[in-house]
Amino acid sequence: MTEKQPQEILEKRLRHVEALLECYKGAAFLHSVRADVSAEDAARVRHLLFSWNKSPISRVGRALRGGWLLVHGQTVNGRSLKGTVQRAQEIVEKDGVKSLCLRVGKRLDSRLRQRLVVKKKPGKNRNTSPENVENILNPYRQAVPSARALGLSPKILIVAELSIPQCAKYRVWQRKEELELLGWEVEVVNWHDPQSALSAMQTSWEVIFYRTPAVSVIKTLIEEAKRFGIEPWWEVDDLIFDLELYGQNSNLLSLSKAEQEGLLEGAQLYRECLQLCGRGIASTRVLGEIMLRAGVRDVCVIENALDGETLRIADQLLSGEKAPRKNDDIVIVYGSGTRTHDQDFLECAEGLAAAMDAEPRLVLRIIGELTLPDDFQRFGARVEYLEGRDYAGYMAVLAGADIAIAPLEPSIFNDAKSNIKFLEAAILQVPVVCSPCDTFRGVVEDNKNGFFAKDKTGWHDTLLALAHDEALRERIGQQARLDVMEHYRPEAIARQQVATQFPSPERDKTDRLRVMAVNIFFKPRSFGGATLVAEEMATHLSALETDVAVFTSYEPIPALFSSSLRYEIEGVPVVGSPLSTHIDPISGLDNPRCTAQFISWVKAFRPDVVHFHSIQGLGLGMLQACLEEGVPFVVTLHDAWWLCERQFMVKPNGRYCFQRHIDLNVCRSCLPGAMHLKVRQDMMLSILKEASLLLAPSESHRALYLANGFDPEQVKVNRNGFSWPKVPHKPHQPKTPIRFGFVGGQEAVKGFPLVREVFEELESADWELVLIDNTLNLGFASMDVSGWKVKGKITIQPAYGDATRDAFFNSIDVLLFPSQWMESYGLTVREALARDVWVISTAPGGQAEDIVDGVNGNLIPLDGRPEPLKTAVEGILARPGMLDSYVNPMKDSLPNFRGQAEELKQYLQSVVQ
Repeated sequence: MTEKQPQEILEKRLRHVEALLECYKGAAFLHSVRADVSAEDAARVRHLLFSWNKSPISRVGRALRGGWLLVHGQTVNGRSLKGTVQRAQEIVEKDGVKSLCLRVGKRLDSRLRQRLVVKKKPGKNRNTSPENVENILNPYRQAVPSARALGLSPKILIVAELSIPQCAKYRVWQRKEELELLGWEVEVVNWHDPQSALSAMQTSWEVIFYRTPAVSVIKTLIEEAKRFGIEPWWEVDDLIFDLELYGQNSNLLSLSKAEQEGLLEGAQLYRECLQLCGRGIASTRVLGEIMLRAGVRDVCVIENALDGETLRIADQLLSGEKAPRKNDDIVIVYGSGTRTHDQDFLECAEGLAAAMDAEPRLVLRIIGELTLPDDFQRFGARVEYLEGRDYAGYMAVLAGADIAIAPLEPSIFNDAKSNIKFLEAAILQVPVVCSPCDTFRGVVEDNKNGFFAKDKTGWHDTLLALAHDEALRERIGQQARLDVMEHYRPEAIARQQVATQFPSPERDKTDRLRVMAVNIFFKPRSFGGATLVAEEMATHLSALETDVAVFTSYEPIPALFSSSLRYEIEGVPVVGSPLSTHIDPISGLDNPRCTAQFISWVKAFRPDVVHFHSIQGLGLGMLQACLEEGVPFVVTLHDAWWLCERQFMVKPNGRYCFQRHIDLNVCRSCLPGAMHLKVRQDMMLSILKEASLLLAPSESHRALYLANGFDPEQVKVNRNGFSWPKVPHKPHQPKTPIRFGFVGGQEAVKGFPLVREVFEELESADWELVLIDNTLNLGFASMDVSGWKVKGKITIQPAYGDATRDAFFNSIDVLLFPSQWMESYGLTVREALARDVWVISTAPGGQAEDIVDGVNGNLIPLDGRPEPLKTAVEGILARPGMLDSYVNPMKDSLPNFRGQAEELKQYLQSVVQ
């Protein structure tokens, strides 16, 4: 084996790995597309069912269905009738008949109110109409700064009709090449893919619509562009938007009546799209003038030109040897393309036929479809038809010509056409004879680099002169190439024409740290304590002279085609990816569409570091993308999602799983049938170990990850802050009931059943219990305490927010926090401790780290038993005076959001450095 062989083997294996990775990515993408299609189908079915359920005739169907289900032992909700009866019996036995009636009444009342809301008509005041209210309350649809104003990476989006190859070549791919020469990033999207177009628009400085009609999806895209303050351009290279002038094109007579009607109908849609955009890009001066007459305020002319592909093909053809001819034929080439050029060809037909009569060496070679006049039949084999071919094949045929012709019927329609036929022949040094239309007059100098012919005599004489003088053909062809190379090279067009409207962008330079934060939820879709922390960190980091952007999710909006969506919260730019709340755990591990939208946002914002908060549902592909893009990333371990399929390590029976080092054999008993647990664990651990830093919100949560093999040097603590009180806490008044508060909802893991059991067993009546029912803010109640057998007083309040947080804590003396899992941190606990509210909490866990037993609260074991909680509550009731003047002596050591943000910035800077 030679020395080179091991290197070759290694390189071969690396190629294999790269190929496999591409296959894996492709498979993931295909599965994502399939999932998207299934989700869209499901949404469509839900919409149909919703419409059906709202129809009068469906009431009869529902009644019949309800009767059928009852006969078969089910309720209308699909539940077991026997189970429902048993549940009703349990409620009666525990809480009494009154409680059952109240629960049923509230359920019916809630449904009735939902129907009333749907039927309620909007008021007459236009300022309070549903549309205006939605616009005020929904930041997704509000105007936001443009990508240019935000200093995002300079990008231009071209939304194009790509089905006509020659049009796409000259007006789309050429434009992309020219703009890139000026320093722009250019993204081209087929207009039939509105999801990709809308996603790309979120980070674009400019938007160009090429040859698009004003159908509903295009109107949506134009509206979105204007939401960003972008004035879009509409580009075209044919007079297809003026119904009157387009109808004058006699070439249409070669089409069927149905085809003609279709083209004329499309003309009106093109015109409307041009007017909606308000700015036009034309390929010729005449076309630009007609655009202005259509009512647009701004038009620029960018001519069709040469491009890299054309130049490469031409150079190859010119450097190669020409195929030998069997005879001394002089070949005239006419590129027709389609049968719509029959009328144009008639401009040269008589003169060409006369020249062929006079010079028997002349051969006519036609590329594409064309109906020749009958008198050309006499030339027999001297007229050759070649089928249409790809561009390289077309250029090869043209390169074999001695003369090229470009006849055009005199009309404003043809005056608006570009001079492509001249450019293609000129770059191959083939002399061209063309009609004196406006577009040719701008580039052709008669008898210098080409020829004009406008009647039978002109065509006859010019073609014969070229046929009889090889030196003339060579001189004209060489000069034509020199002229087009000077004026129509990509660099020349970019500099002289494109740059007038799209000058080279200037990139902002800044020394400020640029951070992209990622969290599953973000305002206005706020949910959970981790989201609150992510929102606060974005705000506080911005105040610490840091450029912050956010990537998150939003509830899919049908009109937005599942695209990403950029909006703004308190000056922070946010991009959301559509994500249903019903996404399954496996899909949440790998979300290729979300990953692609994240990559687009990363490339646009160009962060120094990405900070991942809670990302369950968004997928691990984002972290992989950071590795591929070379962007360092930090992960905050808000919960146990990275270790356990159950995010909070709570088993199906509602009990906490006390595993420290995760054993998948134990997990499989908790999740029978879950075959992906090993793959999931491997994915999680491998990608986390690639993070520059892992942050835990508490020491206890850090210990959980250390117990699972993570390097202590990689895992640091960044304690979560909270909102400090704006007003002093009102201390407990002597000789008044002790006020307890519980904010955990009805979940067993938060200890709700323990709270009920304890307070039902209390002998004392000198207390009040305040329960938070977070569904009250949604217009209905989920808590019912009418069946509680207690001696004290129970009140229910809605969930508090920034404006009502202090009021809630002023209404209690003791916070109950009997959580049945080791919380990663305790937001509510810290809010209470900062307001001089005594706390009874389970331990261990992050919720207990700021509590010193007997000093600012009571710690009880995390064992699911009610006795420790009861003992703590009774201890406080036995000494009510202890809270009369209580002040937490340790609240100065509590972390706040600003301190957390300052420490977080230091961590992020250390990663970047």
